[in-house]
Amino acid sequence: MFKFLKDKLKEAVGKFTKRAEKEVISGPQPILKEDVGKIEHKITIKKNDKKPAEEKVSKKNKSCKAKKEATTIAEPVEEQKPKPEGFLKKVSDALGTIILTDKKYNELFWELELALLENNVAALVIEKIKSDLRASLVSRRVSRKELDNIVEKNLRNSIQGLFKIDGIDLIGDIKKKKPYIILFLGVNGSGKTTTIAKLVHMLQKKGFSCVVAACDTFRAAAIQQLEEHTLKLGVKLIKHDYGSDAAAVAFDAIEHAKSKNKDVVLIDTAGRLHSNINLMDELKKIIRVSKPDLKIFVGEAITGNDCINQAEQFNDNVGIDGIILAKADIDEKGGAAVSVSYVTKKPILYLGTGQGYDDLDKFSKEKIIANLGLGS
Repeated sequence: MFKFLKDKLKEAVGKFTKRAEKEVISGPQPILKEDVGKIEHKITIKKNDKKPAEEKVSKKNKSCKAKKEATTIAEPVEEQKPKPEGFLKKVSDALGTIILTDKKYNELFWELELALLENNVAALVIEKIKSDLRASLVSRRVSRKELDNIVEKNLRNSIQGLFKIDGIDLIGDIKKKKPYIILFLGVNGSGKTTTIAKLVHMLQKKGFSCVVAACDTFRAAAIQQLEEHTLKLGVKLIKHDYGSDAAAVAFDAIEHAKSKNKDVVLIDTAGRLHSNINLMDELKKIIRVSKPDLKIFVGEAITGNDCINQAEQFNDNVGIDGIILAKADIDEKGGAAVSVSYVTKKPILYLGTGQGYDDLDKFSKEKIIANLGLGS
């Protein structure tokens, strides 16, 4: 999973650090605030160290007791004096650190930015990563030895920050309301029907009873496909004829669940594009009638930025509560998984990792970070 992005990130980070290490400051180095403080401190010490000649002469005529007391008082002062820095140490410190200007940082970041773009990471996410890393490197004196660790640590923390969205306790929420209504939306071919079947199977294993509503009346094949899954899983499918009112199907499924004391109603909808006004209006009608407790966008992870754009459009049009990414197991780039939650501000709930009913993994940001080779 995400192998291509992992390899590209590793390569780009390597190029970034190597090029940054070559940025040896030649000629006068920029004076930083901490450097100014050190210089002022040294000047103060030198001024305080100067003593009048008369005072030095008078000390010779003092008694032994006075000399002993003077020596006792003077000793702590001598210990507090900083050791002078030799020329070699100053050269060593200068060669051991680098200072990147904002302009130079932008040039160096290009390799990393290109790797992220090639792997379908959203522009908004790239800007966040770039800004986070800039704060740790630009206009600061950075040890060459620590550069690799600084870049990797900041990249890891920045990507972890993409998933700071409150999650959803699906099982806990289902226990609080009966029937609990889940509506699935997304474009054709995104894996909605298979994802519904996987979720039904997961809920059955946890002891919940389910009813499925075939509200994709736009395609006759969609009803047939869903029926095959429900027969295998042994759950009730509520369906009408091809071309029927989809909202009416949803209504009947909810009423059936209430009469039979079922726990969960899962509503399939027609795959649609945001540009299809008629289908979007139909979807809004289904939502008004069914009043779903949870609206899940199902996206195809391997479509990258298309998946992100679709999620954004559905969220803008009807609002989504959570995301399931199908076909994540064959997504070598990983841009959608890294970006979609940050762009929509909605949590990723599950990842589809195969064609079997058990191939539905609960989303884990730690697993994403590990798959990207960024450690923990």
